[in-house]
Amino acid sequence: MAAVAAWVGLLGGLAGCTEGGGSPVEIQLPGKPRAPQEAIRISPDDNAKGVPAEGPLSVSVPEGRLERVVVTKVEDAQQEEVPGSIAADGLSWSPDQAAGRLALAAKYTVDAVALDGHDRRQARHTTFTTFVPEDRFIGYFKPENRSTVGTGMIVSFNFNQSIKHKADVEKAITITADPATEVVGHWFGAERLDFRPKRYWQSGTKVTVRMNLRDVEGAPGSYGIQDKTITFTVGRSQISTVDAAEHTMEVRREGELVSTVPITAGAPKNTTYNGKMVVLELFDVTRMNGQTVGFGGEYDIPDVPHAMRLTSSGTFLHGNYWASPDTFGSTNISHGCIGLRDDKGGGSDTPAGWFYDRTLVGDVVEVVNSQDKTVAANNGLGGWNMSWADWVAGSART
Repeated sequence: MAAVAAWVGLLGGLAGCTEGGGSPVEIQLPGKPRAPQEAIRISPDDNAKGVPAEGPLSVSVPEGRLERVVVTKVEDAQQEEVPGSIAADGLSWSPDQAAGRLALAAKYTVDAVALDGHDRRQARHTTFTTFVPEDRFIGYFKPENRSTVGTGMIVSFNFNQSIKHKADVEKAITITADPATEVVGHWFGAERLDFRPKRYWQSGTKVTVRMNLRDVEGAPGSYGIQDKTITFTVGRSQISTVDAAEHTMEVRREGELVSTVPITAGAPKNTTYNGKMVVLELFDVTRMNGQTVGFGGEYDIPDVPHAMRLTSSGTFLHGNYWASPDTFGSTNISHGCIGLRDDKGGGSDTPAGWFYDRTLVGDVVEVVNSQDKTVAANNGLGGWNMSWADWVAGSART
């Protein structure tokens, strides 16, 4: 009985051990091992649902050391291991900083193996699912993936809803170029974000656009869905200067004048915008109806050939077969577009056909000496009309 009493007293003494008069020190005596959930502590809890993107995600042991931790994300039916590392003391595991936040609408599994303070091995498996947002935003972008574009191409995103957290969204889009050049974003309102370098792209530049928008909160309760990378190549330099007063267009390739083409620009009542514009789209043939751009029934031409869109408001550089040939180079008669002589149906050997066949989306067309204002920076891809200082000031990251 004395031995039993002594052993009980020893247990009581251990249970009350303190360090420096503070809280009791946790001591696990040899014998029955801890329950798995105590031996290996995992956050979030097993079977947790609706876990926020901030987590936290962690694995720890109160004693001994972790041997192995594998965290797997299952998203869109694809599995991916979450990178992380065990601390030097072996007591904890945490995800790498580069792993970022938890993905939303995803399932995670955690498998951990540890040795306790008496070298007894324990294993634990848990699962949890993250918050599934009801509201998602996406960005419609240009240019197209793997396209070859002109040196004036601006990378443009139009979002399907207003963005409140602009800095977070802008930070999630990275644009790199080879050869390297600085590329900066500029917001036009709450739904459009454009990116460009200080000067036109250098011919031959390879550009990579990385959209890491998935689960980025663009506005309270609204999260991005896109996680993709696109690339495009900058082709040869072609910059064309339209002189509305002289009724000519000078076409330069890599800085060298290759042709001077007679044109007709906007009539005195419907002048053409001044400034730098970028070719947005190319149409072999398209319909132009005055009712769609505020001119009522003044015109409706069902088969305009060789049409190159320059602004979102309706400015085109296009073939014109209905005007007298002597109009080009002498008189401005259009409703604001720039016209080149063409044949009905579009002729390949006409000025319009020649220029169309040598044009890329992203080529620059600059209008000078018109009696109109400079095109707005957000009308089409008119951002080249802004100074670099003004452009940078429109970034949410500055």
